[in-house]
Amino acid sequence: MSVEVTRLPSGLTVVTDSMPHLQTSSLGVWIGSGSRDEQPNEHGISHLLEHMAFKGTKRRTAREIAEEIEYVGGDINAATSFETTAYFASVLKTDVPLAVDVLSDILSNPTFDPAELIREQNVIVQEIGATEDAPDDLVFDYLQSIAFPNQPMGRSILGTPESVCSFKDQNLRAYLARNYRGPDMVVAATGAVDHAIVVEEVQRRFGNFNGPAAPVPQGATFGGGSKLESRDLEQVHIAVALEGVGQRDPSLYSLQVFASTLGGGMSSRLFQEVRETRGLCYTIQAFHAPYADIGMFGIYAGTDAADVNELMRVVVDETAEAAATITEAEVAKAKAQMKVGLLMALESSGARARQLANQILIHGRPIPLEEIVGKIEAVTVESCRAAGRALIVRGRPAIAALGPGKGLEGAATIVDSLVSRAA
Repeated sequence: MSVEVTRLPSGLTVVTDSMPHLQTSSLGVWIGSGSRDEQPNEHGISHLLEHMAFKGTKRRTAREIAEEIEYVGGDINAATSFETTAYFASVLKTDVPLAVDVLSDILSNPTFDPAELIREQNVIVQEIGATEDAPDDLVFDYLQSIAFPNQPMGRSILGTPESVCSFKDQNLRAYLARNYRGPDMVVAATGAVDHAIVVEEVQRRFGNFNGPAAPVPQGATFGGGSKLESRDLEQVHIAVALEGVGQRDPSLYSLQVFASTLGGGMSSRLFQEVRETRGLCYTIQAFHAPYADIGMFGIYAGTDAADVNELMRVVVDETAEAAATITEAEVAKAKAQMKVGLLMALESSGARARQLANQILIHGRPIPLEEIVGKIEAVTVESCRAAGRALIVRGRPAIAALGPGKGLEGAATIVDSLVSRAA
């Protein structure tokens, strides 16, 4: 595979990775702007803008945007996160110019028709309602709000029904003009692509995204505490968070290995003890979500109300124990899993495009496979234990839970004891 990078005069970066064995191409536009870039009166506007980009331009109706890609057998979609918004398509090699044209059109020439805006606001209100009806999703919104209180990182990406329905077309245009600028945009194309052709198409069609970089968003600060909600459900859904590390932190890979060992698979400590030995739940997992300047280490499980306190005691014990006794064999296994996952992602043109775009937005350059593998290999038992110890002593945990029973406060107290268990 061959990675090529061109930075245009506007600051927009074009990165391609030719995968000659493929007949299809994955390409998209990644903007280094997401929900954490919203002002207090803009809650949910990033996600709404992503929706509205597909609802008509000066050249195409909403139907024509979908049809032009689907008539050539491709597909087109978008996604909003805390730190990025992405618009992407998959097509045959011969249709790459068409995909670039459509993607540039929806971002350069959106009409934001008032009737379409009202319809799409209602669609998002339904999406918010669906999340409210899914406790295994809602608990993560609650966790985010406790982990990052009173700041953009702690707000739901979707917004609220009230905030979403308050926006007018001028709000969308102002947000787009402020945040969608060349220095904060990456066009990534992988698979059956020719770098020169992609650069030429992007130069022709993305010329109006210029100006200085967008304002730097508010720095995130980890809070802690609890949000507990009694609901008539079959299970208690409970999630715990500790302050993790950012994308550029030297301990990132050690903490990722720690997360994998603690709760990253069927052989992990939490899965074996909580599910296999004690039968306390069907699903339990640990994860680490790194952002640009901070991270969130989390553990999630769903369990019977009668078992929630025992489950939390096991979570506290296993987390503290792992920080003190993680073994060479466990570290080797987690490192192997990370490397295989990385290689599997490289076999998907879509995953590869997303990876390249994120690397440029975070690090300013593509990161060679050998460099990533080297950082994984550099993780040792001691660096992994140190990452676990630092995680525990960094501050008060955040805990979110919803479900039946009156024992949720007890579970929160048990989780709070984790800091005192640091090895």
